[in-house]
Amino acid sequence: MTPAPAPGLMRGRTVHVRFQPFAHRLEYDLFQLLIDVDEVANDVKGLRWLTYNRFGPFAFYDRDHGDRSGAPLRLWVEAQLKAAAIEHDGGPIRLLTFPRVLGYVFNPLSVFFIHHRDGRLAAVIYEVNNTFGETHSYVAPATGAEVEFQEADKIFHVSPFFDVSGRYAFTLRSGQATLSLTIDSFSDAVRQHLATLKLRREALSDRNLVRAFFAIPLLTVKVILAIHWEALKLLLKGARYHHKPVPPIPVSIARLSRMPSPHE
Repeated sequence: MTPAPAPGLMRGRTVHVRFQPFAHRLEYDLFQLLIDVDEVANDVKGLRWLTYNRFGPFAFYDRDHGDRSGAPLRLWVEAQLKAAAIEHDGGPIRLLTFPRVLGYVFNPLSVFFIHHRDGRLAAVIYEVNNTFGETHSYVAPATGAEVEFQEADKIFHVSPFFDVSGRYAFTLRSGQATLSLTIDSFSDAVRQHLATLKLRREALSDRNLVRAFFAIPLLTVKVILAIHWEALKLLLKGARYHHKPVPPIPVSIARLSRMPSPHE
């Protein structure tokens, strides 16, 4: 039996590559929290740089996720699993996300890892936010394999430079010390965009949080500024602008995929 990965500070790098109708690339260093949704209060005890549901240099708030009610996130997660007919025996739930930094956060993507009690991965919820204040979650079953392959129909507006069509292909590797996620976007079988995230776990300590803070000051402000700066560059390159459609239902169901992403 392999236990679910321990909570920690996850540091690494993300890369975004656009293929259509022209090439464009963005990459930057980042850090995120991997938390146990049931044990956050205990995990932050004794930490001065990370707080739970209250202001701090770094802070995690339940109301930044799920249905935004501030209720325990396990309740929301289990409701989504039930709606998707995904079996779960009440094992641990981890969440990979940006913390609030000095009160501010923007999370393009947060990922819930739902484990069985024996540590096997039962499901993944990809919680996506756009810059219009809207959110959508893709609920995907998992096999518990070393590498998970999943796919979902794209129904949520993320970028004004892509229309809301096609599908996502997810390739996920989650271990005790490292995590990697690749998301390919396709439209009519044509690869449009690739996003990769590669992270390494560090202990959740004030020392590591301070190091991360000064290595990447105002992280979440940097994320939102980078999004708008890259949008300007895409406009100058002549990218077509798509107006935001009416948002879809808040949750949709993804599926397992037998085929890896094309780059694998």
